[in-house]
Amino acid sequence: MTIMASGQIRWRRGLLSYAGRTLVMGVVNVTPDSFSDGGLYLEPDKAIARGLELEDEGAAIIDVGGESTRPGARPIPAEEELRRVLPVVEGLARRLSIPLSIDTYKARVAEQAIAMGASMVNDISGLQFDAALAGVLARAGVPVVLSHIQGTPETMQRAPRYADLLGEVKASLQAGIALAERAGVSPDAIIVDPGIGFGKTAAHNLELLRRLSELQALGRPVLVGPSRKSFIGRVLGADGLVEEGTAAAVVAAILHGANLVRVHDVARLRWAVRMADAIKFGVA
Repeated sequence: MTIMASGQIRWRRGLLSYAGRTLVMGVVNVTPDSFSDGGLYLEPDKAIARGLELEDEGAAIIDVGGESTRPGARPIPAEEELRRVLPVVEGLARRLSIPLSIDTYKARVAEQAIAMGASMVNDISGLQFDAALAGVLARAGVPVVLSHIQGTPETMQRAPRYADLLGEVKASLQAGIALAERAGVSPDAIIVDPGIGFGKTAAHNLELLRRLSELQALGRPVLVGPSRKSFIGRVLGADGLVEEGTAAAVVAAILHGANLVRVHDVARLRWAVRMADAIKFGVA
């Protein structure tokens, strides 16, 4: 699966276009402790059913993860991550008609998930945490989402600081792109993600959304994942509705240049995405 300059993603079964529309990546967390839906889909049958449901609701990509990366989360062994995700990847890969992404930073997990049918890797570390992952991606010929993170999930929200937020995020993403390309990953198989909530304060996240268009200088498709992140609650307060705040953040991301958005509630947010696309692309 590769990303083409024409605005298309080539995967094992054909082409997926983001020209004139925003692609929605639906989330399936196969974890007991994720911040939003931990424990809901820990059983493989439930996770598989949820992935199929997200496809029916309009997702263009399904992203399966087996390790929580919420603030304060500690890493888990690859063996446990594999135990959680492989039955789900295997079950979904046989039944989905859309690409399946594995949300991991571990080379071993990515390699085995790809062997089971995953078509993309979503790496929150931007190739910082496992040096072997870039080689796995190159050998498999699958695209990767490279995200920015300051610190690790366990430490990232303790005291995030930046002298130049956008400059540092761009530099980190550029370093990840260089690592991937040196390993043999095709330049047009790389998506970038500014890492909303990954080592950022609420003010940092809002600034990233306002200035998202500056990431277009990297020449890569941009994915943004603001869904249900804690900065929304901090902005809206105790009476705020997180899904409505998520919808606003998703629309802002699209209008400022996001090509893909990663969300939990595809059924609800697809309408916000459709409206944002109508404004952005002028298609009624």
